[in-house]
Amino acid sequence: MRKLKNIPFDELEIGTKGNLTRTLTEQDLLLFAKVSGDTNPVHLDEAFAATTQFEGRIAHGMWTASLISCALATEMPGPGGIYLGQELKFLRPVKIGDTVTVQLEVLSKNERRKRATIATNVINQHGKTVVKGTAEVMPSSNSIAVDEHPLPDVELKNN
Repeated sequence: MRKLKNIPFDELEIGTKGNLTRTLTEQDLLLFAKVSGDTNPVHLDEAFAATTQFEGRIAHGMWTASLISCALATEMPGPGGIYLGQELKFLRPVKIGDTVTVQLEVLSKNERRKRATIATNVINQHGKTVVKGTAEVMPSSNSIAVDEHPLPDVELKNN
């Protein structure tokens, strides 16, 4: 079991970095469609998606954005932090098999409000930015180390 550790507000410094890497699988795409209810054929129908400017199926933009949430929650600032807001710009599609890395970097801190602004850029395996943004977070004031909560196995079935 993985241990999750945070970086408390007072230990965060401008320039502090973190990252998270993930590869989009068919199962990820289908589960995201099921959970979100977003059944846009550009995500699910290869024949339809082939006729689009993307020439094939692409991930939901919010799947990629959800990795930013994961990185903020598990990497920096980590457990106990609160994700307050996000600005995003989607620049390139993510396709099944693409590996993306969320790159986090503390841009500023507000001592009075105990908040931080973090760059939240997502880069693909070719070094191209697919999502660019900034997040506002409220890191915990205390050091926290917890065992990662186990997730259930999920099986996809067609009805």
